[in-house]
Amino acid sequence: MPESVKVGVLNDMADFSDLDDNTPIPGDVTGWLEREIAVLRDAGRFPAEVEFIHAYGLGLPSGTAEAVETAYRQLADAGVSLIVGPAIGDNALVATPLAEQLRIPTINWAGAERARGRYMFHHQVGSHEDESLVIARHMAMLGCRRLAIAYDISPIGTRHLKYLESEARILGIEIVAKEGMSPLADDAAALVDALLEGAPDGVVYLGLGVSAPAVAKALSACAWPGPNIMNTAGLRGYHGTFAHDCDGWFYIDMHSDTNTTLQAQMSQLGAPRQQALAVAKGHDLGRLVAEGLARATDLSREGVRIGLEQVKWLPAAEGCEGTLLGFGIQDRGALHGRYLVVRQWLDGETREVTA
Repeated sequence: MPESVKVGVLNDMADFSDLDDNTPIPGDVTGWLEREIAVLRDAGRFPAEVEFIHAYGLGLPSGTAEAVETAYRQLADAGVSLIVGPAIGDNALVATPLAEQLRIPTINWAGAERARGRYMFHHQVGSHEDESLVIARHMAMLGCRRLAIAYDISPIGTRHLKYLESEARILGIEIVAKEGMSPLADDAAALVDALLEGAPDGVVYLGLGVSAPAVAKALSACAWPGPNIMNTAGLRGYHGTFAHDCDGWFYIDMHSDTNTTLQAQMSQLGAPRQQALAVAKGHDLGRLVAEGLARATDLSREGVRIGLEQVKWLPAAEGCEGTLLGFGIQDRGALHGRYLVVRQWLDGETREVTA
């Protein structure tokens, strides 16, 4: 009888109490984990049975940090050897000290570079630190020298702002206005008026993205003619009306049309172009989990931590061609290389921007 292991999936984007048995759960990555584990099982590399344990805690900004902590401890009490999640940077920061305290290897798929540690591994779905540099350099390439910034008053927004301001100074870009807002704001008219008083030649939004359409609509109402860019908040364009609300905006994405690993996965799945991001992200996260388990010295928490450290130099489906996936003894960032891609929403479609 092969050994078995429990893997916890922490979902910080859904309030499970409001969902019935027939409702798809937002942010559930279990299917991707199962898919990549099955690949290794078929190859004879991982015969153990995997039991997935789910915990739900609606985290920040709509929920609370306490809900995330409760969900994390629920998985710990269930005896899991690995936890996958959270997905939002603010909540990954909440979970990191718990991973260290309870010594449970955990892979968060958020943007918080600070959410790393001996037991907290980080699959970067964006980066509060790296994205801001890419944004500043792209705006400089467009000829912008005077930027106005709208940012969420949250760990995500303020962290992005710090790194954008630092890179702007290096590039000789002046920040002529910056205005903070609630991450849940639905009206940004007064904020945009204040931003435009600085006579910028480019506008930046930094945050989780819930408030981004309000900024975009207010700029459109003012007939603002200049370029706009946002961080990976723009990934919300894959759902609902966000892409149309933010039409014309540049944003940071995680997938490139040039990535052959991604194209191979898309072909295998018969997936349409609109699902490229989901496929890239799901494949890479699933592969990290599957390879970490397969390379573990044993399926205890310590064994899985060591196994994750042995995952190295795998071709990533995310990022530009040549991006690599893996960890190391003191390396907790999964993606290496040009994993951030500038794209633009135009007429509801995402288009890659080349330099």
